[in-house]
Amino acid sequence: MFADRLAKRGYDLLLIARRGNLLDEVAKKLSNSYGVAVKTLAVDLSKPSELQATADKLSADSSITMLVNNAGVSTLAPIGGTKAADAASMISVNINALTALTIAVLPGFKARDKGTIVNIGSVLGFASLPISSIYSGTKGYVFLFTRGLQEEVAGTQVRVQLVAPAATATDIWELSGLPLSNLDAATVMTAENCVDAALRGMDLGEAVTMPSSNEPELLPRFDELRVKLLIAAQHGKPADRYAVA
Repeated sequence: MFADRLAKRGYDLLLIARRGNLLDEVAKKLSNSYGVAVKTLAVDLSKPSELQATADKLSADSSITMLVNNAGVSTLAPIGGTKAADAASMISVNINALTALTIAVLPGFKARDKGTIVNIGSVLGFASLPISSIYSGTKGYVFLFTRGLQEEVAGTQVRVQLVAPAATATDIWELSGLPLSNLDAATVMTAENCVDAALRGMDLGEAVTMPSSNEPELLPRFDELRVKLLIAAQHGKPADRYAVA
């Protein structure tokens, strides 16, 4: 859906995903609908060699002005019930791929003092559930990685946005092992609305966009408390309650 909305805004696109046949179908549709140039790259970002080749390609392409790290993998199950391969896949795509592709485009964006990076996190990056510990851990990484990157590029024209959706109607639910039909329909947002809200948040200059939250003041309070916690831990001796001599 990001591809559709960005093509509608006139962006030429490079679509990256595993399923080449689906990519080609989407590329043809977008090109015909909006008259933009759409290239495709069928790769499996969970494979280190393919990820590195993709990162090298992006790094060498000075025409890239925006990176949307939208790839994600989820297996919702207790840690003890998660296969090692499934855990590795979540870490590979949600953390390693996002990091590598961000690092690939960042030097060029900095050199040109222009560019936008959009990292798709999740509200589960703020808190974990018994069935989401690994997934939440990966999205917690996306949260802190992106917030740190925003501080790094402060004062430049490089923009970094974190999008943290709640339940969104995509096929990730079926693939995760928890069908969308198991959720309360009132809590599920359409992918179209989620992306439209994310892009509107970008237009408004938001550092963090939570498409379904009507309480934007909660995030600054969350940030304030986590910084206070960090500062409160800066002591060179054990806390008094531990009674360590």
